[in-house]
Amino acid sequence: MQYKKKLIWLLIIMALVTIAQTVVPYKPSWTAVYADYIFVPYQSFRNLLFGWSQLSFGDLLYLALGIALIALPIRWIYFLFTIRKNQSRLVHSFFNTAIVASVVFLLFLLGWGGNYYKPSLTTYWGMNKDEWKPDSTEILYERFLLEQLNEQAKGYTPLPFKQVRRKGMDYYKQYTDCKARLHGLNIKPSIYGFLMQYFGIQGYYNPLTGEAQVNRFLPSFMLPFVVSHEMAHQAGVAAEDDANLVAYTVSIMSGDPTFKYSAYLNMWLYNHYRLRRKDSVLANEMRARLNPLTVHHLDTLRQIRERYKNEFDTYTTSMYDVYLKMLEQEEGIGSYNEAVATAWAWEQADSLHRRKKIRIP
Repeated sequence: MQYKKKLIWLLIIMALVTIAQTVVPYKPSWTAVYADYIFVPYQSFRNLLFGWSQLSFGDLLYLALGIALIALPIRWIYFLFTIRKNQSRLVHSFFNTAIVASVVFLLFLLGWGGNYYKPSLTTYWGMNKDEWKPDSTEILYERFLLEQLNEQAKGYTPLPFKQVRRKGMDYYKQYTDCKARLHGLNIKPSIYGFLMQYFGIQGYYNPLTGEAQVNRFLPSFMLPFVVSHEMAHQAGVAAEDDANLVAYTVSIMSGDPTFKYSAYLNMWLYNHYRLRRKDSVLANEMRARLNPLTVHHLDTLRQIRERYKNEFDTYTTSMYDVYLKMLEQEEGIGSYNEAVATAWAWEQADSLHRRKKIRIP
């Protein structure tokens, strides 16, 4: 009976989790309700709560969770070795951990998880992704991106983080209709920037605090696109290929040469990788047409990869791949480069170009 209250609380929280997992995924009409009346107000509230400082509270939270994951098993092992006098403490610790884990998962579902069940941007924007023909469209898009990179490189200017952050927020306000654009967007430099280099992480969205963090050691030419990508998550875009598409379209519509250059470069990296896997000779011929500035930037990326190459990158990539697949993203980590098809479809859709606002579900 001494565990009755904790058992009741655990059952209540698990019931709420079950309801949340049942209603949104299997009731498509509820995703709009979730987005407008749960996610957006909650995202705006979290940004007001944590956005006053450039310190990442999400980073600190993950640090605390990491310490707890190490300390808890040690504590339980000690209790097991002293089970006669610590049996009650061990059971209480199990219940407390289960309750905390359930609350964290519930907050994840309410503050972020429901976004994974929104319609894809391809569907929401009425685009025909089937027009993408792997054997020919990759070459067409490669040529298009080469032309754009060579043109935008003329006006490219490296910008400091604060300026990229401010411009990114302004462009979301001007060129999107996302309801979180007024109070829910904010980018912070992660305190784990150095470690993120080794893990191959450019940025991440914290689903518990609603903060978006970027690797502060990123090259300046990558920063605008990565910042725009993480802001897309804050706007409620969950799928990685959709977040890439939003970052791409916002950057292009902004008319800012630096943002456009970063968007074209990042999309070229995805498209060139696909082309190179199929025809390395053609890919090398196309690459030779790049302007000197972009060639220098590609060399910079190569040097960074070589400097920080390690086994941890492989492990973190595999773990994130599993995480994405668990959250209904069938392509897993491969979903990032799926945006090349939708970006090309967007480029071909004149009706989407004429829209003054990018629509975000």
